[in-house]
Order: sequence, then C-alpha cells, then structure tokens
Amino acid sequence: METASLPKVDEERLRYTRRVNLKELNLRGDTQESSKLDHSLRRHTALIKRMRQSISADNRDQVLKDIDSLSLEKYTDEIAGAVVEGIARCKTDKDVWAAVEVICSLHRRFPTSFTPALVNLLSSSLAAPPRATLSTLTPDQREKEDAVRVSRQRPVLRVCSELALVGVIRDSPTRSGAEWIMRVIRELLSNDPSLSSLPLLSTFLKSYGRPYLGLTPLQSKQIPSNAELSRVMDEASNAAIGTFDEGEGLVEQDMRDRFKRMCEGYFENVAKKLSLEHKLTIRSGEIFEDRQQAYERMTKGYEKLFASCQTLSELLNLPMPALPTASQKSDSIQIGGNTGTGAGDDADIAFTTSGGKWEDEEERKFFEDIQDLKDFVPKNFLGIDAEEKTDSEEKEKAEKEKAEAEAKNLEEELKSLETNGDIHNNNILLAEPSGPIDEGDSTVTPIPTSPKSSTPPLSPQLAPQGPSQLLTALLARLPDATNRTLIDQAAVDFAFLNSKAARKRLIKFLSNVPKNRTDLLPHYSRLVATLDKYMPDIGSDLVVSLEEEFRYLQRKKNVVKELSELRLKNITFLSNLTKFRVVPTHVILHIFKVCLDDFSGANVENVALLLEGCGRFLLRSEETKERFSTMLELMRRKQSMQHFDSRQILLLENAYYQCNPPERPPLIEKERTPVELFIRHIIYDVLSKKTIDKVLKLIRKLDWDDPTVGHSLLKVFTKPWKLKYSNIGLLAMLTYDLQRYYPSFAVAVVDQVVEDIRRGLEVNLYSVNQQRVATVKYLGELYIYRVVNSSLIFDTLWLLVTFGHPDGHPLPRLPSPLDMPDDFFRIRLVCVLLDTVGMCFDRGRQMRKLDNFLVFFQYYALCKEELPTEVDFMLSDSLEAVRPKLLIPKSIEEAAKAVDDVFNVAIQNAGLTQEGESGEESDDGNDSERPREDEDDEEDRSTAGHESATDERAPSPEPVVVLSAQEHLGPSQEADEEFAKELAKIITESSADSRKIDKKSAWWDNAVLAPSVRKKRVEETEQNIEGDADHPNGSVMNFTVITRRGNKQQTRNLPVPAETALAVHTRSAQLQDKVEQQHLKQLVLNYEQREELEELKAEQVNLKIRLAG
Repeated sequence: METASLPKVDEERLRYTRRVNLKELNLRGDTQESSKLDHSLRRHTALIKRMRQSISADNRDQVLKDIDSLSLEKYTDEIAGAVVEGIARCKTDKDVWAAVEVICSLHRRFPTSFTPALVNLLSSSLAAPPRATLSTLTPDQREKEDAVRVSRQRPVLRVCSELALVGVIRDSPTRSGAEWIMRVIRELLSNDPSLSSLPLLSTFLKSYGRPYLGLTPLQSKQIPSNAELSRVMDEASNAAIGTFDEGEGLVEQDMRDRFKRMCEGYFENVAKKLSLEHKLTIRSGEIFEDRQQAYERMTKGYEKLFASCQTLSELLNLPMPALPTASQKSDSIQIGGNTGTGAGDDADIAFTTSGGKWEDEEERKFFEDIQDLKDFVPKNFLGIDAEEKTDSEEKEKAEKEKAEAEAKNLEEELKSLETNGDIHNNNILLAEPSGPIDEGDSTVTPIPTSPKSSTPPLSPQLAPQGPSQLLTALLARLPDATNRTLIDQAAVDFAFLNSKAARKRLIKFLSNVPKNRTDLLPHYSRLVATLDKYMPDIGSDLVVSLEEEFRYLQRKKNVVKELSELRLKNITFLSNLTKFRVVPTHVILHIFKVCLDDFSGANVENVALLLEGCGRFLLRSEETKERFSTMLELMRRKQSMQHFDSRQILLLENAYYQCNPPERPPLIEKERTPVELFIRHIIYDVLSKKTIDKVLKLIRKLDWDDPTVGHSLLKVFTKPWKLKYSNIGLLAMLTYDLQRYYPSFAVAVVDQVVEDIRRGLEVNLYSVNQQRVATVKYLGELYIYRVVNSSLIFDTLWLLVTFGHPDGHPLPRLPSPLDMPDDFFRIRLVCVLLDTVGMCFDRGRQMRKLDNFLVFFQYYALCKEELPTEVDFMLSDSLEAVRPKLLIPKSIEEAAKAVDDVFNVAIQNAGLTQEGESGEESDDGNDSERPREDEDDEEDRSTAGHESATDERAPSPEPVVVLSAQEHLGPSQEADEEFAKELAKIITESSADSRKIDKKSAWWDNAVLAPSVRKKRVEETEQNIEGDADHPNGSVMNFTVITRRGNKQQTRNLPVPAETALAVHTRSAQLQDKVEQQHLKQLVLNYEQREELEELKAEQVNLKIRLAG
C-alpha cells in the first residue's frame, strides 16, 4: 500500500517544489536593460500572433525565448489580450503549467503594466453571464450557451488558480490570491440558479482541492448517505497521515477554512435541490403525452445533478443526501389528499397534507428547529442572569430569601473563578458564569463547538483584534452564510460579541440588505430568530425599521418601476420574519389590510408577495386562521369587482392557490391490460412515416379473434385526438391497409367517426372542440386513402352547415340552441375538411357539387355575426386554396340570391330529368346504370390521387360478341389452299425490295395508310358491316394489303371468303366497337341527368319546404 502511494507523494512534492520556486522568482522580479533587447515590429507581431493561437507546452520554449529577447514595453495590453485567448486552448496539465510559466515570465518583467491588465481580463472571462441575456433564451439555447461557457472558462479557472498560488494574483502584498479565487467562484455559483457552473467547481476541487481547501480524497469512490460524519472525518484524517500537504505555505490557513466552509455550504444547497428533484421524480405518477418532453428534460437534468452531487461528495469528503425511494412516496406533499381518514400520525399531518403550515419537512425544520444559544454560549454573554432572577421572584415569592442567598453564593463563586482565570479556559463547562467581558482584553476568545458535528473548526477570524474588528469580520462573512449551518455558526459568533453597540450595528446591517440579494433574507431571518430569544431588541427594532420602510413605500406607491426591487425585499423580509414568529401577528395583518384598503397598483404585487411568502402559514396558524381567512375572502371579492390586467390577475391567482390550494382527490391511474398498453404504445409512441409498415405488421399479428383486442383497437383508431395532429393521416393509412384484411373493422371505424361528428354537433361543448377538429381531419384523411367515398364527405359538409337550424336552413342572426350566431366553430370544422380534401374535387360532377356547397357555405358564414380576424383569414385561405377565382358575395342579400339561383337550376335540371326518363323505358336500363355507377366510383378514386397495385378495379362492361348465323364457321380446305397461294404470290412480288430493308426496322411494322385511303376504307367498312348485317351470308370480305415499290407505297384489295376465321373475327370486332361507341355516346348524353336525379329531388323538396315556411 505504501509503495503504491509513493509515486503520488513524489508527484505532489514535485508540484509543490515547482510552485514554491516559481513564487520566489516572481517575488524577486526581473530587470533587463531595454537597450540590449530587440525592438523589431515584425518579431513583436509574430510573438503576439503565436501567443494568441496557443501558449501550450508545444510553444512554451519559443515564446519564453522571445519574451527574454524582445522589449515588449509598448505592447503589454495587446499581449495581455493574446494571453487570455491562448489560455482558452490549454487542455492538459502540461499546457496549463506552460501558460503559467509564460505569464510569470511576463509578470516578472512588467509587474505594474502587464499584470493588472491581465487580472482584469481574466476576471471578465470568469464572470457569470448576465441574467437579462439568459432570460431571452429558450431552455435548449441556454443549455448550449452554458456548455460553451463552461468549456471556455475551465482552462481559465485552472490557470488563475495556479497564478494565485505562485504569487501573480495576490489579495495584498503579504497574502496569496486565494480570496480572489474564492470571490470569482462564489460569483459564478451564486448567479447560477440552474447549477450549470457545477462542472467548474468540480474541476477546481479535483485539481486544487488540496492546496486551497486542505482536502485529502478518501479511498472509497462514494460516501454512503447514512455514513456518520465523525467516521468520515476520521477516515479523512487517517488518509491524510503520510501524505504531503500541497498547499502549506502557499495558501493561508484562514482562507482554506473559509473556502472549505463555502464549498460545504454550496454542497448542502445542491444536496437540498437534489432531494427536491428526486421527490418530483418519484411522485410524478402517470406521465401524460403532452408532458413527455418536459418529463424527459427533467429526468435528464436530475441525472446530471445527481452525478454532479456525487462528484462533490467525493471531492469534499461529505456524505450524499438520503434520497427517499418510491416506497417512501407518502412523505411528500399530497395536495388535496384526504386528511380526514385519521390513519396517519397527528404529528405528521402538519406537513404531509395540503392543510399543513409547511410545504415539506425541510422547510419545517428550517423555520422551527432553531438552536438554543444557551447550549453553546455562556449565559453571561446572553445577559439572562437578571431575567432568571426576575422569573424566580415572580414564580417563587415564598422562597425569595433562599433565592437571594443562592445568588450571592453564586456570585462569590464566579468572582473566585475570575480571579483564578478559569472563566476563559472553561467557559463551555460553566453553568452560569457572570461578569462583563473586557473589550480591551487581548486574549483569544474560545470558540464553542458547533451544534452539528459536521461543522468544520472556525477559521481564525476571531483573532485577538478587539470586538469592533471581530464584529466587522463577522458582518463581512454574513453574505456568504447561505445555509443553515453557517448562519447558526454566525449566531453563536455574534453571541460572544453581544453588546448594545454590536446589536445596533447588526440591525443597521440587516436593514440595508442589497436589493438583489433576496436569497439571503430567509437566512438572515433565521439569524434574527435565533438571537431574538435572548436579544429581543434585535427583532423588535428590525421590525420597526421594516415597518417604517413599508410606510415610506406606501407614500411612494406611484413610483412603481424604480422601487419594485425594494418592495420585493421589504415584503419578503417581513414574510420570513413572520414565519419565524418575530413579527407580531397584528403587525403583518395590519400590513395586509393596508394593502387591501388601496387594492391597486403596487399594492397588488404586495398582496401577492405576502400570500406567497407567509399566506400559507397565517391561514393554518390557530391564532390567525379566522382573521386571515376573512381578509382572503375580502381580497377575492375586491378582485372580482375591480378591473386588473392579465398580469395582475395571474399574480393574484397564483398567490391565492399557492396559499390555499384546492382540495382534489389524487389521480387514479386507469388499469389496462398488457395488450392494450402495447397497442397504445405502438400507435401513440412508435407510429411514424418510417415505422408504419412495422406497426401494421405488429397489429396484424395480434389475436383478432379476441374481443378485447378488437375493442382496444377500435378505441384507439376512433380517437384521433390522442395522436399528434401530423400523424392523423398515418392512422387513416393504417385503417386503409387493415381494410383489405378486416373489412368489418374499417366499417366500424368509419361508423364511429361519423357518429362522433354528429354527437359533437348535438352537444357542442367547448371542452371537446379540439377532439372535433381532429375527428373531422381524420374523416378527410379516410377519404384521401379511399376508405370512404365522396358522398359521405358532401353529406358531412352539408350536415355541418345545416344541423340544428329550422328546416335545415340557417337564417341571418337567428339564434339556434346548437349553433349561435357568435359561435364560429363550425366554420373552422368546414375549413379543416376543405383543406384536407377540397383539392380532390376539381373535375366532373364532384366539382359542381362542391361549387354549389361553397355558395351555400358563404351564405352560412354571412348569417353569423362579424367574423373574428382569425376565422376570417382561415375562411379566405380555405376558399382560395379550393377555388382561387371564386366570387365572394359582399352582403347577405347577394349570398341569398346566389343560393336561390343554385336551387332554381337544380329544380329545372330535376324536372328535365324526370321528363326525359318518363319516356325512356328499355330492357337494358339496369345494364346501362351499372357502368355509370362504376364510372363515378372510378372518378372518385382518381381524384383521391392514391393508387395501389393490390386494389380491385371496377368491372368493365361485358364484351358483345356477334357470331355468324352459319353453323360451321371454319373455311373449307380448298379456300385455305387458295388463300395460301395468293399470300405467297404477294410475298414473292415484294421479296426483292424487302431484302434491301433492315429487318430490325421493317416497314410494315410502322406502315400507315394515307388519309384518303383510310377515309375510304372506313366508309367501305361501315358499308360492309351494314351489308353484312342485312345479308349475313355475304360471300367475301375485302382487306387492304400495303406494298411498296421503291419509295412509293401501294395498296391493293384482297377479298377473303366471309366464312374464314379471319373474316368472322374481324366482323365481330367491328360490331363490338360499334356497340361500345353507341354505349359511350349514350352515357355521355345522359351522364349528368341520370346521376343527379335523386339529389335534385331532395333539393326540390327542401326548397318547397323553405318556400312554404
């Protein structure tokens, strides 16, 4: 073990020796004759550039050589700036030490011109970022900014720590720069509520914890939270045996003690915040979807805080705080919990339920567990001898003589002790010493043990300097006392300096707290509460001073902005003193009443601060419960009657509910089966464009025969508002994919979606508006993916603008229980549906149907009151996207006239259709109607714009085959032989020319008849078809054969017997084409009338009803 530790001790000794030698060189200084040095501008510029790039170990020798050979007198400011930039690139220990040597070399040559400029620049580099700048950044930007700042300040802090040890940075000519380093670190940590500067403190403690704090790392990597502090300190002291004190002679002992106390106090604050963050994580309960990102950010911050706290625990040799587990969750606050069960302990009710005075156990300990000074300070310093006598005389009048005798004997004993000089050596063991302390005594005042064993020994700041100097040092230490241990130790220290003059100085100091240090007020209030028991004039005089300040601020209530920080400090101080019971209850209630009497302007903020500061305490204390609850009711009544801006209303509401949170039962998490949780996970969390195929496979692998699985899937697929709005289209795509395997499931989804839309129109609740928007969007996406047809879309559009109105017709400004004139939400729903599917209706019958609806929709919008700007813009954007050239009516009369015109045209078309159909009765009516419907369906599918190779297309019309009347259609053997001879003859005649043509581009592959020949052939073909129809037993059929001689194309007729297969098939194809042409012609002529008959009839009935009404 010892051999393993020898190299480390040697390394520490080597480091210490280098620092001591370098410090001695810096104290001696260096003088060189400037006449022997180089004044070249080029070399000076090159040196500054090299230092700006880096002053690490690689450039150390060259930079030192240039420093010794160049004059540098005129460039000290530029060199200082270059050094600061070069320090930022020092990453390793060797680079840091090289930078220190370079700076020391410059310091020895220019101690008055270079060093002050460098120290100022280093101080600016280590300054905390201004809060005004950070407040304008988003959390992500602030996190990145903090990370960049920490990486930039880390090498600067290491170099500054070395410079303070080697004598470049000094607090005074006889002291090191430890206080400068401590002040820089304190400013970084105190102005960092997000604890982003914790890595800087960890870096400092790892590298310089031993010289600056005298810390010796333990062998264990982590100290358990339940470890006893005495055992931990013993281990630290044992570990220090045999090691080398690296900071001896470099840092003063008092600074090491102060530095250590500051770091331990900061660790206590970090541990407190860690405990609070841990409580938040274990009592989070169910994580809602909209809070998932915030929860992940909080978890990430907690893990980082936990790692930082562990690092500080190892470096400071302090135990980790005890973190409650999930089983100890009941110790946290349960707002609205049931306090009337009586099952818990009565002593814990005060802080574990919403009815307690304190928010948690830590706050209760801070405000109630106050140390008693008489346990640590002799009673003669507290001035309680006379009080004890007075109390004994009042309580025991019958034993007055006996008490006087005992007092005399006690005085004699004390005098004898004083003469022997034992009072100063044994003041901790004395029961009741007496006699005033001699202010001119130069002996060292003994310091009692702290109430906690974890308190380190007090630094020798209470040295034999006199009470005035001791009190000045104590007051200077108070701004650093930011935890319970330090403030309790400060109270003990002040008790030893107790005098009337000291108390007046303390009151004056506490009355002049800086306005921006409100974080000190709770600790100062604890100091006053600790001293108030034996020095009541401190508390009473401070309260009087704060009351006078409050009255002054009331007289200056018109000055709002300039005195806002002063008001905040005043009210916060009074609130904390109230919770320590230093401020009398009638005083704080009077202050609250004064603010209520003039409940406006700055007093609104004062009331909010009072409620946040001590409202919970006053409302739950027995002596102030009734009066303060009456004042709260008065405040609520005034708040409802007066007019406040949104900021003031928010302040008052937050303060009131923080003071008196509403009681509500705890959230009960719904129990779900594992399959249901899995379905929700893959739909709500996993579903995305990249994973939709994977999700589809997982859903298909489920047990669809299980009713619970089908019910769970149906619930998820019919609640699109639980998904991200951008993922609703993906849910519709999944429905389309599942439709091929489970058609009934898709039908159930569509049925439920339509039912939800109608139920939303019937109920019309504001709380479900977001769900209604998502449902309408979902219906549009279902049409895009061909799950529903266009008829359902148009039915929904007309339902949105007519439901709930008399006879389905809205009237201008006519109130309707389900659709009031000032309710514009249905317009939003129609716009959402149009934005989703409107671009699909741009041709054919759907385009005309949409045009008719848009005319009525504009009339519906004008029936409302004046549209808000947001709704007006939404309506304009939707109409422009669907129909850019649509004419917008300017008045309700124009819109009504346009609607009447649409209905009139519809009635006329309906009448013509009825007349046309009354005289047309044919046997193939059903056959012609089926292709028409199929064509409409095909048009709906084509407008959707989504095609799939696996979809089934609409059936085509069955081909009409015309057969010959002859029983035997095949040609005879003689006809075949004659046809073969003629064909061989034609081929032989053109064989000579065919040899000259490339076989790949044969002319007959692309031969085309001339227009005149083609026209003639068409006429002959029609005549042949008609002739064949009249004379089915025709003998021949003429074919045209194309030949070419040279570049000239020739045609000749080839008669083919009508009984051959070629002639029969050709005649059948010609007849079939003619039948199809006639059929298509009939479809085109009757397309609109046959398709719109039923809709026009319905519109005619509605029009008649409206006209009759």
